[in-house]
Amino acid sequence: MELVSRPHAANLVRWAKDRPEVLVLSADLTASCEADGFRDAYPDRFFSFGMAEQNLMGFAAGLAREGFVPFVHTFSVFLTRRPYDQVAMSIAYSNLPVRLVGFLPGLMTPGGVTHQAIDDLALMRALPNMTVLECADATDVETVLDVAHELGGPVYVRMLRGDVPRLFDRRDPLRLGRSRLVSDGGDVAVFSSGVCVEEAMRAGNALSARGVRIRHLAVSTLKPFDDPTVPEAAATASRGVVTMENHLISGGLGTAVAELLATNGIGRKLVRLGLRDTYAHGASRAYLMREYELDAFAVVRAVERLLGESFGISREELAAQAVGPGNSASKAEAL
Repeated sequence: MELVSRPHAANLVRWAKDRPEVLVLSADLTASCEADGFRDAYPDRFFSFGMAEQNLMGFAAGLAREGFVPFVHTFSVFLTRRPYDQVAMSIAYSNLPVRLVGFLPGLMTPGGVTHQAIDDLALMRALPNMTVLECADATDVETVLDVAHELGGPVYVRMLRGDVPRLFDRRDPLRLGRSRLVSDGGDVAVFSSGVCVEEAMRAGNALSARGVRIRHLAVSTLKPFDDPTVPEAAATASRGVVTMENHLISGGLGTAVAELLATNGIGRKLVRLGLRDTYAHGASRAYLMREYELDAFAVVRAVERLLGESFGISREELAAQAVGPGNSASKAEAL
């Protein structure tokens, strides 16, 4: 698999060239959020606010009212938790076209609880008018701007940075409200999002070799959550459903799927993988994903519980099933 270095940095400059209405706003993390290339290419369309996210959101709302399309760049935790009232009242309430581009979502930083956005999906999905998207690979990163730009209201994007694996073909862009079918089968339905997609792919390969039929959907739209292929996959999964997300199990993908199952009267057992009512500590991404059961081995164990049998799949075998070099070859995320 191809490993793409800083895909958002290059794509943003290229994509914004003929869109003079697009502005980029930063909160003292310009290079860390790969907006430095845009700053250098279009200095008159770039604004840095320092560590003043509440003021930044009000300014973004004002720019949007004047016909501009602000793309706000900072870490996910500083886009959601700190200025939540301003996002709600200045941006979402007025349904303004402000794009909130959040980096280091979930456990993707060793910075500990102050920098880990483990509740951002719950917060942003709760806001009326807000669309919520999440990137899983380089193709998503390179196409999510098109999706966000077509929407009339506010959008929150869980963005990836640094070395990003390409899991999906360039000709298969991110689409609003449509999951990607990774594998098809009728035993267990697996719904994954973000960095968990690659882990679920690795687990699916190993389980398939054991004869387990997995229907794996990679979910990129967390709100609106109305993709018709999701309830279809859940209803046809004879042994149950697994969700996997880089987030608390409440308020994100697991909650969205649970609500969908209940609303549609789909009686399937649901196993939710994610953080369980806890804060994480600072460590490497690989360690944190293993410690909090967000890796491929956790998917295998969840499927084993649903099927009531063990397949003898080791962590070493799963490592050999890697679908891309993203986790093994990427440098550890820094602040």
